[in-house]
Amino acid sequence: MAGSLGLSAYRALARRGEARLPTFQIERPNGELLWIHCAENAAFIAVQDLAQRQIASRPGLSVLISLSTIPRESGPESGPRPKGVYLTEICDEHPASVAAFLEHWAPDCCVWTWGGLRPNLILATAERRCPLFLINADTIGFDGRRERWLPDVARNLLPLFSTVMARTPAAARRLMQLGLDKDDIEITTSLQAGGQALPCNETDLDDLSSACVGRAIWFANGVQQEELQTVLAAHRQALRLSHRLLLILRPSGNLTPQDAFEQTRQQDFRVLSWDDGNYPDETTQVLISEDPRDVGLFYRVAPLSFLGGSLVAGQDGVDPLEAAALGSAILYGPRVGRHLQSYSRLATAGAARIINDSAALGMAVTRLIAPDQAAIMAHAGWDVVSEGAALMDRITDLIQETLDAEQVIH
Repeated sequence: MAGSLGLSAYRALARRGEARLPTFQIERPNGELLWIHCAENAAFIAVQDLAQRQIASRPGLSVLISLSTIPRESGPESGPRPKGVYLTEICDEHPASVAAFLEHWAPDCCVWTWGGLRPNLILATAERRCPLFLINADTIGFDGRRERWLPDVARNLLPLFSTVMARTPAAARRLMQLGLDKDDIEITTSLQAGGQALPCNETDLDDLSSACVGRAIWFANGVQQEELQTVLAAHRQALRLSHRLLLILRPSGNLTPQDAFEQTRQQDFRVLSWDDGNYPDETTQVLISEDPRDVGLFYRVAPLSFLGGSLVAGQDGVDPLEAAALGSAILYGPRVGRHLQSYSRLATAGAARIINDSAALGMAVTRLIAPDQAAIMAHAGWDVVSEGAALMDRITDLIQETLDAEQVIH
């Protein structure tokens, strides 16, 4: 490595600049820490999904996601972070900045995505004996100015990654041009968010299914105050053709369960509160529940779901992959915010349809509540959710085995 003129020149140049020492507003959490660098902004949702999977697979694990720029509060990556996931801006390449970053976070394992390698940071991470993996590598990630003019920099960095995964054959060829052996590169699918299979109480599932046997059901999840009348109007329209149709409504944001109940009752719907321990009978037209722990239950019993927050600007909205993972076809409005990429994938596959008003929503519910129609969309949604499952499983196994080995060493 010492013989690389390009790398030596790069490191000397990095030392000349003024260090912008990182400021740490978050203390390093106790226990094991996985560091994932998201070098491609478009992959943020998938990276966050990968982080959640690692936390679910390993009690006590925390995940740090670093980015070149922190997402804007109003941008598609905004919204609350999942528990155990920390977000930070990546440090600059000055040795003092790199040392401060690694000293503070002290990662137990590093997963680098896409490309855009940062030589000083990667070298310093390797020197700390922190295992390094490169995943989702893409041609563009290795076709920047540095790689074109100083190709030996990448040639000296790539062998530091114990596992390298390229998302296309073209990316694999690019990595071979930069010195990696063909046998050291895995060609995989691209990293895709797959949605979490939300849990539910099996007894509640059996009891609710028994109470609703033979009835068509749709679920309006995360409904805001501004959307309630649209949902209720759509339900009334659908009831004209499907008299036993049941709407399960989950209010969110500025719509309280009490307000939703009162407004629904005032429109002469026969309404019950699930959170009060009630089960719907044959006469119940609307069942209201706020409890987020039952979202997985309602996706399982409802073959069709409208995802709220999508008709109102400035809302976080609902993750559509969670619905698709549990076999529910999806209806949504045009304002999906940070979940745009996921909705687009599902819509392209035929698993989700966009609506703009109560008439369109009512018509869609009437048409798609038919079992054969909902099943076609649900199957398409499952294909999307499963698209990157094998890669997620492969990366998860790799990370878990590495962290197990690190525990033995230490």
